[in-house]
Amino acid sequence: MNPSTPSLKGRALRLLAAREHSRTELERKLRAFEETPGELVRVLDELQAKGFVDEQRVIESVVHRRAGRLGASRIRHELQAKGLDAQSVQEAVALLQGTELERARAVWRKKFHEPASDATSRAKQMRFLASRGFGAEAIRRVVTGADDDES
Repeated sequence: MNPSTPSLKGRALRLLAAREHSRTELERKLRAFEETPGELVRVLDELQAKGFVDEQRVIESVVHRRAGRLGASRIRHELQAKGLDAQSVQEAVALLQGTELERARAVWRKKFHEPASDATSRAKQMRFLASRGFGAEAIRRVVTGADDDES
């Protein structure tokens, strides 16, 4: 290995310094730099044992970064793509679903400011919220203005 080329561990630490990564993400990103078979597994085992790779922190980080803009289904998809434990993902998403309506309403207000004036505008607003991963019931309630007097 060239002395100026970062080691596999150095590359992993550089990625982790930027943001939390799951073990699966690190494996995917670092596989091409593995020089000897088993080296990547040893490095990741060491980093995980030292607490540098932590699944729960990855989940908390994603939820913290994305919950203000995305619905539970988009966040679930993002967490699943990171190769995280299905049970942990489900628990995090269940907590998000409790605030789905409020978060959808906040995203809608920021984008549209006022209720739709016609069916075309209403459909556009509904598609926007759906693309952000909000549930159908939350979308319906936000766009139609149902429960507005509660907030």
